Amino acid sequence: MTLRISLRDGEKVVINGAVIRASGRTDLAIESKVTILRGREIMSPAEASTPARALYFHTMMAYLDPDGIARHHQAIVEALGTVTRLATCEAGRAAVASFATRAAGADYYRALGECRALMRLEHDALAAVAEEAA
Repeated sequence: MTLRISLRDGEKVVINGAVIRASGRTDLAIESKVTILRGREIMSPAEASTPARALYFHTMMAYLDPDGIARHHQAIVEALGTVTRLATCEAGRAAVASFATRAAGADYYRALGECRALMRLEHDALAAVAEEAA
């Protein structure tokens, strides 16, 4: 099955570890199995500033760097422990369980989707705490 993606001018994509930047509007048709992340899915180490964001970062690295999987797996386990302790609402616990299932099956790309859900929940919880403090 062919994966088709469109990139805006200047948008980055990582394909099998290679960073590619579009020069002009670009359409790609990927016809083999690859590890691929679009620019908006890529997180820098500096952006991993909260527990859920750290979980996302380490999961992203496991997806992009299979040669370093042991190191990334350990970081995922540590970050997941922190996120699990903080996930007190039903939606958070469900997202943690779904993430853990995906990660245990080495389905890191789909686990990143669960991390995005956890990051939204974390953001909302932090915003609520800040609002209460004000």
